[in-house]
Amino acid sequence: MQRLGEAEIKGKLQSIHADWKLEGNFIKREFVFDDFVRAFGFMTSVAIVAEKANHHPNWENVYNRVKIALSTHDSGGLTQKDFDLAAKIDEVYSNKFLT
Repeated sequence: MQRLGEAEIKGKLQSIHADWKLEGNFIKREFVFDDFVRAFGFMTSVAIVAEKANHHPNWENVYNRVKIALSTHDSGGLTQKDFDLAAKIDEVYSNKFLT
């Protein structure tokens, strides 16, 4: 998959939730839940979506917080796959976990 240029990345950031932030070669977002069980449930739901897309996030979980970083490692930066997965993650969060 072809790596996106700076102008393309800025444009694509407009298509996903405003909490996604560009940091180096990654787009990153933190999600906060009521407790660990909801955070882990979210991670499980995202894992299923990511596996179907064959695109896997870098992530971190500490109790009720999940931090996700997306980048296409074999392309050396951001590609359309990252923005597609970010949109799917946003959808999972808003449909199942937003309280």
